[in-house]
Amino acid sequence: MPRVPGARNRLKDTPVTGPKRVLLAAPRGYCAGVDRAVVAVEKALDHYGAPVYVRKQIVHNIHVVRELEKKGAIFVDEVDEVPAGSHIVFSAHGVSPAVVNAAAERGLRAIDATCPLVTKVHREAVRFASKDLQILLIGHEGHEEVEGTAGEAPEHTTLVGSPEEADTVVVRDPDKVVWLSQTTLSVDETMETVRRLRARFPNLQDPPSDDICYATQNRQVAIRKVAEDADLVIVVGSANSSNTMRLVDVALEYGAKAAYRVDYSSEIKQEWLDGVSTVGVTSGASVPEELVQEVLEDLAGAGYGTVQQVKTAEEDLMFSLPKELRTDSSGAQDARALGGRTRLLDWQRADAAGE
Repeated sequence: MPRVPGARNRLKDTPVTGPKRVLLAAPRGYCAGVDRAVVAVEKALDHYGAPVYVRKQIVHNIHVVRELEKKGAIFVDEVDEVPAGSHIVFSAHGVSPAVVNAAAERGLRAIDATCPLVTKVHREAVRFASKDLQILLIGHEGHEEVEGTAGEAPEHTTLVGSPEEADTVVVRDPDKVVWLSQTTLSVDETMETVRRLRARFPNLQDPPSDDICYATQNRQVAIRKVAEDADLVIVVGSANSSNTMRLVDVALEYGAKAAYRVDYSSEIKQEWLDGVSTVGVTSGASVPEELVQEVLEDLAGAGYGTVQQVKTAEEDLMFSLPKELRTDSSGAQDARALGGRTRLLDWQRADAAGE
């Protein structure tokens, strides 16, 4: 979507008490799983030609989806909308075995762009179900990731949507329960849900590691630090992005006087800035940096030209592309670097080796 004409000059330079500044959260924006998924669609288009079909939004960002549509990607809700024999990419949020089977029945050539951290949760669900454990899946009903994870073991999975639901959820055997979670939730709210579950079910088992992804946690920690000193926080990202919406919640919880989400800088309202000295800025894990830079340009035009970066973590994780798109035997990602060194997780190495 092009910048709205004159958008940079929409915001007025209004007087405030104290110097105007921007606190820019880091880390922010694209995570390794999002980058992998977007590159997968681009590579598929380069390799196979347009159209390439994508089930659901490849990542939850309207700008990314629109840009890929311009290149020839066609987004569909279900595989039965895709012509038989076509290439289809499964989104970063993952799919259930039922979707995989439906695609195979139509003869679709599938490219699985599921984030490896989501794949890890899927494997945990399968393993726990094989032990006849009831899985209490913490997440948002209707979210693609939750549907995919639950679809791995539907008869063993019960959704817990909030801390309040933890107080009423019914289990078959309180000694045979384990929790998993959607990867993009609020860290604090998820841990509160687990606390309440454990208060009712003391023998509740934990997954081998926290399911909330590193990028979600890092962005929440960064915005906590920013929010302490911010009169206003602007979060760039789309409304259907769970991790983006949690950043708004966390900013308010940790001290920001106001916090708003925007897809584009043109959505910033003048009244948000009235009387504001310090603006915090961050973006969700599926947001390209160019959208953040446009926000900073508009804020600079309104007098917020001083930008101070607030960094709370370094990120150097990268994931290999889906196997159908790899160009060398090592499986190293080969077209776009996220910065830093390539570091594959131990469980991902084991999977690549067929263990």
